[in-house]
Amino acid sequence: MTTTHLLGFPRIGAKRELKTLLENYWKQEIDEAALLAGARALRQRHWLLQKGAGVELLPVGDFSLYDHVLDAQLLVGAAPPRFGFDPAALDAEQYFQLARGNAGQPAQEMTKWFDTNYHYLVPEWHADTAFSAQPQRLLGQVREAQALGIHAKPVLVGPLSLLWLGKAKGLAFDKLRLLPGLLAAYRDLLAALRASGVEWVQLDEPILALDLPQDWLDAFAPAYQQLQAGAPSILLASYFGSAAEHAARLKALPVAGLHLDLARAPQQLQAFLAGFPEDKVLSAGIIDGRNVWRADLSLMLRQLQAAHAQLGERLWLAPSCSLLHSPFDLAAEIQLDADLKSWLAFAVQKLNELKTLQRGLRRGRAAIAGELAGSDFAQQQKQGSPLIHRPAVRQRIAALPADADRRASPYPQRAARQQAWLKLPPLPTTTIGSFPQTAAIRASRAAFKRGELSAADYQKAMESEIELAIRRQEELGLDVLVHGEAERNDMVEYFGEQLSGFAFTAGGWVQSYGSRCVKPPIIYGDITRPQPMTVAWARFAQSLSAKPVKGMLTGPVTILQWSFTRNDLPRSEVCRQIALALNDEVRDLEAAGIRVIQIDEPAIREGLPLKRAERQGYLNWAGQAFRLSCRGVDDATQIHTHMCYSEFGDILPAIAALDADVITIETSRSDMALLADFGRFRYPNAIGPGVYDIHSPRVPQTDEIRHLLQKALQVIPAEQLWVNPDCGLKTRDWPEVEAALATMVQVSRKLREELAHTA
Repeated sequence: MTTTHLLGFPRIGAKRELKTLLENYWKQEIDEAALLAGARALRQRHWLLQKGAGVELLPVGDFSLYDHVLDAQLLVGAAPPRFGFDPAALDAEQYFQLARGNAGQPAQEMTKWFDTNYHYLVPEWHADTAFSAQPQRLLGQVREAQALGIHAKPVLVGPLSLLWLGKAKGLAFDKLRLLPGLLAAYRDLLAALRASGVEWVQLDEPILALDLPQDWLDAFAPAYQQLQAGAPSILLASYFGSAAEHAARLKALPVAGLHLDLARAPQQLQAFLAGFPEDKVLSAGIIDGRNVWRADLSLMLRQLQAAHAQLGERLWLAPSCSLLHSPFDLAAEIQLDADLKSWLAFAVQKLNELKTLQRGLRRGRAAIAGELAGSDFAQQQKQGSPLIHRPAVRQRIAALPADADRRASPYPQRAARQQAWLKLPPLPTTTIGSFPQTAAIRASRAAFKRGELSAADYQKAMESEIELAIRRQEELGLDVLVHGEAERNDMVEYFGEQLSGFAFTAGGWVQSYGSRCVKPPIIYGDITRPQPMTVAWARFAQSLSAKPVKGMLTGPVTILQWSFTRNDLPRSEVCRQIALALNDEVRDLEAAGIRVIQIDEPAIREGLPLKRAERQGYLNWAGQAFRLSCRGVDDATQIHTHMCYSEFGDILPAIAALDADVITIETSRSDMALLADFGRFRYPNAIGPGVYDIHSPRVPQTDEIRHLLQKALQVIPAEQLWVNPDCGLKTRDWPEVEAALATMVQVSRKLREELAHTA
């Protein structure tokens, strides 16, 4: 019988129970024992749900208290040595210090997991990194599952992907030199799993979707030759793209099975079916693990029939990737439009889709005739729905002139006009946009949504918070202020709620990192801006200060990337629709007297296709969309953008082509390493490298910020350099925010004095 299995399941829980556990532990409201007990109960509840849905082979080890890549590092005893922790005796407090930093050490660097909005903690490799298997926690979870009658399949990041995803520290060296020691640790892990009764283990190698160097590709065969001896049956999983070019290589590997992402790359199936070995299973990742649209069961059944005819029971069914990237359960969404809801499937519903396809393959189409009819009806209804199509939107895009996305004058001319009225000092200070979302802010928003607070009273409450943020920034001495975004629930959701073509869920949360969860909008139709979204708040904030206050918008690429977007229109077209809606807002802000406007694009690198051949096309339309969003603004209006947790070195020409007057970037966790790329490229406009890590609760010291700014001054001319934190301050508390910003302003002023004396 065709086996169904999962590559991973959402960790956070139907009601974000994991988030509550973590934050209660960090606030010292519960101890380590209570944290671990709560996590165990949540993990077991998820297993039983999957088992009850008929999934036969369940993932174990996908449940992490913070990040699965961090867990993989610890499984092989590779915690960064700078922390001084014993990996064999690591407690919860030390585990979270790796992720969040402590008084003596900054947290591990964090970056995006391939082209998703999930952040992983970057392993730190040294030339003398030693590895040792530390299987205790994973074995404990295996025993938990076995006690519940669960057929457990441990899930691990594969050794080559783990090595690739880390960064070499210290003197330059080839990371592949570490592979023999790493493989020895993996062999011990796999042997321990086999001894515990595990029959199958999943090793994730998502780097197979990248353009890998030849020596890395050549390392797969000898690596897996070593791993298969004494191990459970190995299912090697690739996802997020096609591995068709590696089909011959992967089919020859000494593994028991291969998993393919057929949602992202259905065309690769034929390359693998040709001459597929008789001793292997092929796992078809047919259900989209990264979007929320209901499966087209008729289409998928047709796609699978040839594979099933060839492979029989050796064809397994699964989602394309871990369901970590999917919301938990659609059943809770009682307020969604009924038609729209009928087009959707969240993680729980995707389990049912898997079982339906399994039954159809095993018993024939007649056995699932009702499910096929329901799926067909939903697809047809969606295709013709008036909810989706707005002809005026398409006509507006078609009528754009060829140079619609170009500023009137080059940057040097704009910069002179902007400085003439801004009159900023050298090394001007600002923040990225948000200030702490306090309990009072959240309570007011919740009361307003429940109808317990009138619109007028809610406005007064938010204006009070905005005034507080403005006054505190003035006291701290910041040069360009922000209103603090008190009124915003989320940087994407806030805008999507006010744009047509977007829908919102009550509980469609997904994990971004640690306890941080986001609730992506669902883009289902053509997009317009019915009315101004931020103008009144920005105008009020500017009325409180003689200093410039930035208007704050989320950019078109980020709104697209951080939403579940429609699958019936090219992403480039959706992005252009968002850009023109935002341009309406930019022009209204400018008319209201807001002459510094930040259009955040933290996701622009994240959206980059994994294959190089597809990248330039994406960069062309993504850059055009950003420029369209600020179309027609005056030269004296200063356009900022912000980007975080991305490697930009290979796309700096495209970043420069955005032509933002000021770009702010995350650099503190990497000790300004990213900034070297901007220096070598001679980035032409102004730049603000983040000088402290806002994702850590630790307050930076004066010498730390000074060290980073001095490194920045070595590669960026002082007249182009801004000073700011890494990212927004929404998740921090006011005392640590004020302490950190006070230090940042103090260091900036001191360096200004020194620059003046050396001029």
